[in-house]
Amino acid sequence: MDAPSRPMRADARRNYERIVDCARDAFAEHGTDAPLDDIARRAGVGPGTLYRHFPNRTTLMEAVYRANIETLAARADELRRTHAPLDAFDAWFGELVTYILEKHGLATTLKAAIDRTSDTFAACSALLAEAAGSVLIPVQEAGEIRPEVSPRDILRLGHGIGAGCQAAPESAPLLIDVALAGLRAQR
Repeated sequence: MDAPSRPMRADARRNYERIVDCARDAFAEHGTDAPLDDIARRAGVGPGTLYRHFPNRTTLMEAVYRANIETLAARADELRRTHAPLDAFDAWFGELVTYILEKHGLATTLKAAIDRTSDTFAACSALLAEAAGSVLIPVQEAGEIRPEVSPRDILRLGHGIGAGCQAAPESAPLLIDVALAGLRAQR
């Protein structure tokens, strides 16, 4: 039987979070092949501390991916609380596309390294679907977005634009506008 997992000490939690934050920056700057020793140095920890939390590059990439998805999901909640429903939906959809444009390499590398049915992908997929639903349902209830559109449709559409614009990111704003116009309910 496995030993029960204990909560992390406060200093260990801070180290973990600093490593994830520094890895996010390093992956954005240098790709997912950024040296782990450099990430540890940026985080102000030794390599041993990094490897205690993340025994290999894949586990670190998973943690960064989860943190990114959690941030994107939290933005949906924040936008929903601070903006009118249609404005919140439009802003979050734009942020979804921007996220995919900027983080596509991390997700692609991670998908090649771990099973697409992993706990990481399942949890992140559910979190994104919930976030998409949280900004979609209010605008559908207000009659502003087509009722047949699902949260998964929003994620697929955003992913399609983000992935499709990798070679031409300057096209993304126009395609976001076109997609949003197409999602509007017919009056």
